[in-house]
Amino acid sequence: MLAFERRDLLTSAAALAAAATATFAGSHSAHAGDPSFMNNVPDPLLAGKELPTFKFALEKSSGKAIGDSFGKEATVEQLPISKGIAGVSMRLEPGAMRELHWHATAAEWAFVLDGRVRTTVIDPRGYAETNDFDPGDIWYFPRGHGHMLECLGDKPCHFILIFDNGYFSEFGTFSITDWLGHTPKALLAKNFGLPESAFDGFPKDEVYFARGKAPPAQPAKPLQGWKPPPQTHKYRLLAQPPHRVFKGGREWRVDSTRFEISKTIAGVILDLEPGALRELHWHPTADEWHYLIDGNISVTMFGSHGRYRVETLEKGDVGYIPQGYGHSIENVAAKPCRVLIGFNTGVYETIDLSQWIAGNPTDVLATNFGQPAALFEKFPKRDAFIAAKEGPEKAG
Repeated sequence: MLAFERRDLLTSAAALAAAATATFAGSHSAHAGDPSFMNNVPDPLLAGKELPTFKFALEKSSGKAIGDSFGKEATVEQLPISKGIAGVSMRLEPGAMRELHWHATAAEWAFVLDGRVRTTVIDPRGYAETNDFDPGDIWYFPRGHGHMLECLGDKPCHFILIFDNGYFSEFGTFSITDWLGHTPKALLAKNFGLPESAFDGFPKDEVYFARGKAPPAQPAKPLQGWKPPPQTHKYRLLAQPPHRVFKGGREWRVDSTRFEISKTIAGVILDLEPGALRELHWHPTADEWHYLIDGNISVTMFGSHGRYRVETLEKGDVGYIPQGYGHSIENVAAKPCRVLIGFNTGVYETIDLSQWIAGNPTDVLATNFGQPAALFEKFPKRDAFIAAKEGPEKAG
């Protein structure tokens, strides 16, 4: 009897320890952008005999619309595989503003597709910055920093937001009208040193998209005056020369080595000519998130033990590749395509299949594949990166 009780006690202790470990790991997984924890805990969704879908038709979803402004999101709710990254497609009509808000669980990285956008942001040290953005520009706001997004000019603007946490929801952020609207007027009056009547006309609920007059051509100074941050939140990605140019395409790349404040998210714009292939590769330290700006692409994903899946993405679709999973991107249309790619890491890293093979002696390759060593002399002697019908890299 005593032996049974002792064995039962040990079993219970082991179960409690396992539960505590899982809880601890789960709590760590909420801290976005830290590659030390990613994929440390097995994901049941990725442990099956078949790989799950990694595609979602973002622009075909309904999202949240107010007037001619909308926000459409892709989180784990819409795309369960995307635990490390979430994305939002947002359109603002002229005079519209995504009101003052902050994100408690994720940093925000954005790429402007169309129109012009003005942002303001404040950090915990009291530094404030206002910036105007054109198509091809990006911004980055660290987690928890208060900000707003505003359409500039008389044309709508459209931008894609990337967040370093797949459990983030754009519709669960902390908005200033929601906060003030649910705080007693007596407390607001005491907080700001104003009479309670000063808050009579304030919204009672979250506004989300505020509308008013078109903003001035030049931004006005904030109430406290200018106190610019030591690191800017703006980077002109497409105004820079491409990072790499190939016969079959080109790539713009930005991470914290070029855009210092962007510590948890890196981004790429990839152009591929018809038939061109971003070769088989993987990312050791980050998940990968796609938004197809234009064209049609075929994306493959390899998940070990014979598991392989292919998805075709159309304009406005998003895709997701978990950290360390092998994949490729191929333009399967008759016209060029453009892909926005986000990574939940501050420093971009990749290992390409051609690069890996080229880094091994021919005798090793011959033994591994059971083929003549002479065959591997015909393989690329360096990283191919983009494979086209013909032609190597043109410029670095």
